Amino acid sequence: MPITRAKVRAGFRIFQGLVYIAAGLNHFLNPAFYHKIMPPYLPAHDLLINVSGVIEIILGALLIVPTTKKVGAWGIIALLIAVWPANIHMAMHPDMFTKFGGPIALWVRVVMQIGLMLWAYGFTHTFPDEKAKA
Repeated sequence: MPITRAKVRAGFRIFQGLVYIAAGLNHFLNPAFYHKIMPPYLPAHDLLINVSGVIEIILGALLIVPTTKKVGAWGIIALLIAVWPANIHMAMHPDMFTKFGGPIALWVRVVMQIGLMLWAYGFTHTFPDEKAKA
């Protein structure tokens, strides 16, 4: 069986979905990590950590299923925008996040969010050669 663009894209989509499911589960396995990066101006840290974890799991699963991949991809983009303040907070306070590799690494995290959004955006449409498989 030849490797087609549709198969490669499906593989990357499934991989991305699994990454979000794993990240969502990590909210419950390692909540202390998320508490450390929560901006102090946000209320109800426990609730926000749990809700964002559940949302990540749901969106990852939606991305994996071909018939719901577009909803999952748009949801991931929205989620990344919603959590962007935490990454910006970290970059603006590098003295509080020395374990993350320093100021440059923290700003790379901020910029990396754009790449993650673009990656998800790539799954908001279907190419003609994928229609039979979507």
